[in-house]
Amino acid sequence: MKRIFLAIIALLTISALAACGTGGSNGGSEKEGTIVIGASNTPHAEILEKAEPLLEKKGVKLKIIKFKDYVMPNKSLASKELDANYFQHIPYLKSQMAENKNYDFVNAGGIHIEPIGVYSKKYKKLEELPDNAQIIMSNSVADHGRMLSLLESKGLIKLKPGIDKTTATVKDIAENPKNIQFKTDVEASFLPQAYKSGEGDAVLINTNYAISAGLNPMKDAIALEGADSPYVNIIAVRKGDENRKEIKTLVEVLHSKEIQDFIKEKYKGAVVPVNG
Repeated sequence: MKRIFLAIIALLTISALAACGTGGSNGGSEKEGTIVIGASNTPHAEILEKAEPLLEKKGVKLKIIKFKDYVMPNKSLASKELDANYFQHIPYLKSQMAENKNYDFVNAGGIHIEPIGVYSKKYKKLEELPDNAQIIMSNSVADHGRMLSLLESKGLIKLKPGIDKTTATVKDIAENPKNIQFKTDVEASFLPQAYKSGEGDAVLINTNYAISAGLNPMKDAIALEGADSPYVNIIAVRKGDENRKEIKTLVEVLHSKEIQDFIKEKYKGAVVPVNG
């Protein structure tokens, strides 16, 4: 009798597990009509929260998981804890896929650009930086080319001719007339604190972290990347999921006039919407 009872329990357990599933092609949601998406707090999660009611009208439920770093959102997407993430630009996505062979992700749609900025407690203009000045920047190598390109556009350095500037590092600096020193081992989320503490002579800060720290890039930055930046922040999904109806609807809503107007009005040029 005891054996029969245990067999029944085992059968019920197996049936329950089969009913729950393992996520399948729908990943973190396990449900049609639902998207579980990872996002940085600012501005990504704020933009998604604005889009939530618009998506609900179209029959899509959004569950937003907030992250404070640049590593876990892709790990969670790869492990199918998420259906999508919204925090990264294309060069970063490419670098992460090159480093992690299990990352088979695609760009489902570009949403906005966050112009990166230079901040300083000591100087009001980039041109005022003295010889041997120290510039602090993120330890994310995928962002170094972007940061160095900004400094080159302002005349502080020159990069080697013919290189792909999106993958440039400090080793690719050909001319550095002021002998600027670069500190490149700081986690991106700690950059605003480095600035507020007066560390170094200038700090290059990603706009999402600047806004989260209460900075206004349009007013506080002594130099800001142009709106023509190629570093578009995207909706990333596992390959094949870009064709899911829910993902297409999400991108459609984020490209809508209502959301684009919200981005323009809320961030006053510190975040620039794109439609592609």
